[in-house]
Amino acid sequence: MGIEIERKFLLAGDAWRGLGQATRMRQGYLCSDPERTVRVRIEGEGAVITIKSKVTGASRGEWEYPIPVADAAELLDRLCEQPLVEKTRHRIAHAGHVWEVDEFAGANAGLVVAEIELGAEDEAFEKPEWIGREVTGDKRYYNSSLIRHPYSQWKDQA
Repeated sequence: MGIEIERKFLLAGDAWRGLGQATRMRQGYLCSDPERTVRVRIEGEGAVITIKSKVTGASRGEWEYPIPVADAAELLDRLCEQPLVEKTRHRIAHAGHVWEVDEFAGANAGLVVAEIELGAEDEAFEKPEWIGREVTGDKRYYNSSLIRHPYSQWKDQA
């Protein structure tokens, strides 16, 4: 079992644009229960199925396996909860870490968040100038929550 330790932030400005490498993603959930999620994702030319445990602090168990892209596309179209999560992920190196800035499309258009994966919950890291307020514990920003409550429907948007 792998452990994912992730912190999530809103953005403070557009200085991140044009940095790093961008990849389109399309993902859906076979299960979006808060106790466990099962996600299917097509990212670029590859696809994976990911199982995640309940979040405790900024950590959770994570198991991820490659699957054929054709199978992933069929799962997304036929079995996953709707709407799907569509986004462009920008991977940006900064001070020894990689920040993943997700710019959402579709029902979540307008939402942009940045994540950093860490080796320990108390690991020190330097925030780029374009990182804003932390939203790690705010469940509204979980991708699995965005299928039930898309950003376009939020009344008190970030």
